[in-house]
Amino acid sequence: MISLAETAILLAAAVVAVSLFRFLRLSSILGYVAAGLVIGPWGLNLIGDVGRITNASEFGVVLLLFIIGLELQPTRLWVMRRTVFGLGAAQVALCTALLGGAAWSLGLPPVAAGVVGFGLSLSSTPLVLQLLAERGELKSQHGRAAFGILLFQDLAVLPLLAILPLLSPNGAPHPTGGAWWVGLLKLLVAIAVGVIGGGRLLLRPALRIVARVRVAEVFTAAALLTVIATALIANQAGLSMSLGAFLAGMLLADSEFRHELEADLEPFKGLLLGLFFVCVGMSANLGLLESEPLKLLALTLAFLVVKTLAVTALGRFGRCRGDEAWKLGFTLPTGGEFAFVLFTLAARQRLLDARTADLLVLAVTLSMMLAPLLLLAEEAVRERWLSPPQAPYDAIEERDTPVIIAGFGRFGQIVARILRVKRVSFTALDSSQTHVDFVRRFGNKVYYGDASRLDLLRSAGAATARVLVLALDDVEASVRTAVLAREQFPNLRVFARARNRQHAFALMDAGVTVIVRETYSSSLEMAGRVLEALGTTAGAAREAVRRFREHDEATLAAQYAVKEDESKFRATTVEAAQQLEKLFEADEKPADG
Repeated sequence: MISLAETAILLAAAVVAVSLFRFLRLSSILGYVAAGLVIGPWGLNLIGDVGRITNASEFGVVLLLFIIGLELQPTRLWVMRRTVFGLGAAQVALCTALLGGAAWSLGLPPVAAGVVGFGLSLSSTPLVLQLLAERGELKSQHGRAAFGILLFQDLAVLPLLAILPLLSPNGAPHPTGGAWWVGLLKLLVAIAVGVIGGGRLLLRPALRIVARVRVAEVFTAAALLTVIATALIANQAGLSMSLGAFLAGMLLADSEFRHELEADLEPFKGLLLGLFFVCVGMSANLGLLESEPLKLLALTLAFLVVKTLAVTALGRFGRCRGDEAWKLGFTLPTGGEFAFVLFTLAARQRLLDARTADLLVLAVTLSMMLAPLLLLAEEAVRERWLSPPQAPYDAIEERDTPVIIAGFGRFGQIVARILRVKRVSFTALDSSQTHVDFVRRFGNKVYYGDASRLDLLRSAGAATARVLVLALDDVEASVRTAVLAREQFPNLRVFARARNRQHAFALMDAGVTVIVRETYSSSLEMAGRVLEALGTTAGAAREAVRRFREHDEATLAAQYAVKEDESKFRATTVEAAQQLEKLFEADEKPADG
């Protein structure tokens, strides 16, 4: 058991280190590892028995794999099957072969070299997704490819975790007590009978009974019991506890309990997984930094270069554009948290000697610290040598058109299609050369140009046009264009698309009076149809939506007047909600009477 004093030390170190790393926009995982480095034997030596804490922290990995299993819905995997099982499998196989081959050539036994190659081929799912989200690149071509590869890596690590005990040399105790095929047979029997059969026949019905109790803490206890029980069943069969938890998660991925289980277990997973990474830091042999700094640096740089080139080549082979393939290569070269798990377990099973495992853990940690810098380096390289020269903006034909559409994405295209049907001429501008080239293939007349530039806006006919439709995705560019149009072309009416209330307020500051929030009208239409489906007449549903629209537009104007005063803004919001309730209550009274 961990003492209360040790718990206080661990929590204090984690809070301080993770807060500092997040302030520096680095991964929280690195913060946990740094906390372990500081309080461990090579730092302040505040905790002596690292092994006792490590045993408790490994349950965090079990919870992580259960939640990963919950997220792997069969339908989701099927939609992404080409990226996940094509590009993902190719990345793991190629990087494992290259890095494992290099380890074998340096003198490691074949099995140990394979484990090293596989461990270094993995990347950190939370670290990469966090970096992509911060840069707004999750939905880009390389962002989607990276997500698919990471998903396959999460799947691929499970079999190796399961067979690591089976690969143990003769000097280590063999958990299956027999030949390798006995362990494999137990694996299949445990999956077919113990986990799948038990999950289908017992787990879901049991959770339904617990859910009827309607006591939140009881369901949380049931969620923890589910993970612990499946982990223990797998362990009794001589398999990895993580494998049992993962399979149980997959069985519940398409059940009605998926979201509630994930929400209940997330705090426990976060704390225990953080504790695991703290233990990784405490166990790291920092003496290697002093004794073998060149070897550590060479190992880190070598596997980063190999993975960058391999993933870039696979990206090109997978039909990514040249710049997107390079971005993918620089997104996934670092090591990941599962490498910590694999190398720690491999050392425990005597597949790797302790010194090699320590060196690999330090190399992976250093690579993860370099992840943000690698993306910055990729940007610099691409802008300096790889980016094609910026194409000049199109020369816009001088003609009198009543409408200018700034931004030709989904919003702008729908406006344009209706205008075309009504034979109303327009000039469309979009600042993305790639987007312009794409929409031109379908016969659309659109110019490559930045609508926030005065010269291009004037060339588009803003001086004589009657309406400017602002349909730009970029909020800052949208507001900048609105200000420019109001100042330079006072007779030009501006109809603007707003992404949210804050965007609407900024447009109102710029003097725009006609603002359409992009999801607002479709949400109102959906609400009306829902009311009709519940038995409300079509007329009554339309009236309810009309009243809500009028009330919300009045609320928007009232909120805009006090948007700088937080207390007044909050009071206005509460008052508006109360008024809306009274408004609908008044409508219902005649019907009740």
